Amino acid sequence: MTPRRVFALPRQQSLFLPAVLNPFVQEVKLAKADIIKCVFRGIFLVPIRAIFLTLVLMVTWPVAVITTFLHPLKGAVAPMTGWRRFMCRHVMAFLGRSYYFFMGFRVVVKGQQVSSAEAPILVVAPHSTFFDGIVCIVAGLPSTVSRTENLATPIFGRFVRCLQPVLVSRQDPDSRKNTIMEIDSRAKSGGRWPQILVFPEGTCTNRSCLITFKQGAFVPGVPVQPVVMRYPNRLDTVTWTWQGFSSRTLLLLTLSQLYTNVEIEFLPPVTPTEEEKKRPVLFARTVRNVMAQALGVPVTDHTYEDCRLMISAGELTLPMEAGLVEFTKISQKLDLKWDNVKKELEGFAAVACSCKGGRITIQEFASFLKLPISPALQELFALFDRDGDGTIDFREYVIGVTILCRPANTEEVLRTAFQLFDTDEDQRITHEEFSSMLRSALGVCDLNVSKLFKEIDTDSSEFITFSEFQAFALNHPEYAKLFTTYLELQRYQALQGVESEFSSTNHVSSEDNQEESISDKKDD
Repeated sequence: MTPRRVFALPRQQSLFLPAVLNPFVQEVKLAKADIIKCVFRGIFLVPIRAIFLTLVLMVTWPVAVITTFLHPLKGAVAPMTGWRRFMCRHVMAFLGRSYYFFMGFRVVVKGQQVSSAEAPILVVAPHSTFFDGIVCIVAGLPSTVSRTENLATPIFGRFVRCLQPVLVSRQDPDSRKNTIMEIDSRAKSGGRWPQILVFPEGTCTNRSCLITFKQGAFVPGVPVQPVVMRYPNRLDTVTWTWQGFSSRTLLLLTLSQLYTNVEIEFLPPVTPTEEEKKRPVLFARTVRNVMAQALGVPVTDHTYEDCRLMISAGELTLPMEAGLVEFTKISQKLDLKWDNVKKELEGFAAVACSCKGGRITIQEFASFLKLPISPALQELFALFDRDGDGTIDFREYVIGVTILCRPANTEEVLRTAFQLFDTDEDQRITHEEFSSMLRSALGVCDLNVSKLFKEIDTDSSEFITFSEFQAFALNHPEYAKLFTTYLELQRYQALQGVESEFSSTNHVSSEDNQEESISDKKDD
């Protein structure tokens, strides 16, 4: 039986590409006819709407001041009651509806919102635009999570106060813990506090999928009511993501439309199981799956950290989408922190800086390693190239370096490699030994390895010590895996040779036996 080559990395389904590669891009392109319509309608609609919006704000601000007058936000804060609560739930809500009406929004509400006692928390998704604030108006101005700095914003700060927000402070190192404790306290108040409205995705997407839900809203372990949002319009003028139209452009485009449709659907409350109460991440997944099914969209494991990596990719002159790796999944599966992935992105950029589209071909891979294309290098490249498209993207690079290269970078492997190079066993590798071994390993007679040798020989002593060899391998883990791949190929070829020799011997033996049999018959 012919031996088969055993690959080091099985293709785990959990690390396959997501259903939506980039949920942070807005790909709407305006046709000339749409641009002309927006311009002509905008000439009339934008000034008229701006006047009405200003009038609504002029009424809303003093109402907000009266409602929040002498009502503390910090310390022993109690929920608004009596006339204050009436002003928030009815007067401010009415003014909010008027504001969105004059912007041209036509709102359709489906389902039934339950009380705070039945579901203390409302989770809203997908979060795709700054216009999503309309759901707060429709839900009767529930509490939200807001930064402390927002309270100091002129005019807008007063509106935020009416929501009795759970405050988050960037200066407070314990802010995350305190925020979760405050959400937990309000959620278990038995209906005394208004419902808390949370956008669990934590950032804006293009509504093509639901990304990872943050766990804050699910830590209390109380029933939550999912709320899904849709914008069923022919022309998308609302989606505000990391790649696409600016907020000013979107505002002008939206105000230039005759109307903008928005659907808000309240789904039945979801009650956590005992296991989900102990593990908020499971509860978050359950609720996300319910909402995704209602929307008819897939789920992915992208997070806000992917957006940070997108920005970093742009700063490294890579396409922004090159930084998308589904950070939550990658970090959990491979035990990586954001800083680790950021460092790998910098390493990837060093290889991919000359390529277009942020993807590495085998030629660029070989050039980066300062080696020619050989069977061992081709196999290493194939192990990185998980989807088999002939290129390596950043996601494949992170998985390959973490799963393939770093585990191969053990001291035992490095010592074995060093001993193979050190043919005269004098504990140092000369240029001749280094080039001779690489020529043999890669099957290239005229291989020039001077650049690679000088890069490893940091003290320019004309030979490589084990400490230099090890330091270089730790900073360039691809070489360790290339070496182990070469050894595996050698073993594989040796096995094939033995198998071939064994088959040949059996064939000769069979012919000899046949000749002896014929000879016996002749003698007879």
